[in-house]
Amino acid sequence: MSGFDETLQGDAEATVRVRLVVNGRKVACEVAPRETLVDCLRNALELTGTHAGCEMGACGACLVQFDGRAVHSCLMFAVQADGATINTIEGLSESGVIADLQAEFHRRNALQCGFCTPGMLVNAHELLSQVVRPSREQIRDALSGNYCRCTGYEAIVDAIDAVAKARSDNGGAT
Repeated sequence: MSGFDETLQGDAEATVRVRLVVNGRKVACEVAPRETLVDCLRNALELTGTHAGCEMGACGACLVQFDGRAVHSCLMFAVQADGATINTIEGLSESGVIADLQAEFHRRNALQCGFCTPGMLVNAHELLSQVVRPSREQIRDALSGNYCRCTGYEAIVDAIDAVAKARSDNGGAT
């Protein structure tokens, strides 16, 4: 191998230390420069609720909150998240902020295989944090980036609509 080839090989195997706040906990991970955030969360941090589906940002299974906004973690390199605050489905669930959404999804059978459910819940949580009482059309529009092969979406829209109504009837309380 030439010296140039060895340098390139060494760079490809190099790792970068990233520091994040994940679900309220400070963490540091050694990641390859091209490792995606979803892979870092799943492999290094063992937060497997965030799913790697299409790996193109089309299915929504990998949605996480990144500094308070829903993002496709399959489209981000982990190094781009250095210094960020990430909330995964595990963190949102453990904190209780989506308990009513989870209960309503269960009550209305808005989940079947469950693969898309974490992304749906992250997206629904973001929508309801921005719009107190979204219309069914707004809910459908918000879910347009989430792909589900099982439910047909109507039960999911019903669940989010019911939670929005209940929250607005209770003055916005979760």
